[in-house]
Amino acid sequence: MKNVDDLIDSAAELAEHGLSKGEIADELNVSRETASWLVERAGGNDADAETAAATTTADIHVDWSALGRDSTRLRYAASAMADLLAKQGEDVDLTVGIEKAGAPLATAVANQLDTDLGTYAPAKHQWDEGDIDEQGGGFSRNFAAIRDRDCYVVDDIITSGTTMRESIDAIREQGGEPVACVVLVDKRGYDEIDGVPVYSLVDVVRVDREE
Repeated sequence: MKNVDDLIDSAAELAEHGLSKGEIADELNVSRETASWLVERAGGNDADAETAAATTTADIHVDWSALGRDSTRLRYAASAMADLLAKQGEDVDLTVGIEKAGAPLATAVANQLDTDLGTYAPAKHQWDEGDIDEQGGGFSRNFAAIRDRDCYVVDDIITSGTTMRESIDAIREQGGEPVACVVLVDKRGYDEIDGVPVYSLVDVVRVDREE
């Protein structure tokens, strides 16, 4: 995707396939507010799009499909992510991937670090309209349980930090202890979230220049 029109077309296609706005945000690596604006714009509802635009700030779209579509490249990226985590805690035996895009990365990271694998589906996947606080996330029973263990948390992009913060809280509610988080790209440049160190392969820093 090269421009906003491409993102609008992609948002329309995803909406037609029944994805929620939260899932569209996840697929396009943008904030929920940006996803809402894209969907409204795709539907030709300029009034709603202007309302959505008025409640959001500038966003940055990250396309990492060149890694995602090639298993070798993905493995190399995950190896670098694992290297960032390698010295964070001696008793970590679980890696938790945040669905959807964080799961394949976490799988490769877990393999590198020789840990079990868990996955967490955040609340935003259920969000379409209304208050996201009314929605809930959850851990997949098809993968390893938290069981009071120390763990790493893996995702692809940090946009606002909300999903990572939710995931950290959910792990702690299960009695686990998040030791460190790692992502491909951090749009906010976090050093830590709720006391948990955050590592990224790429930090994005927006520079606003005054004329």
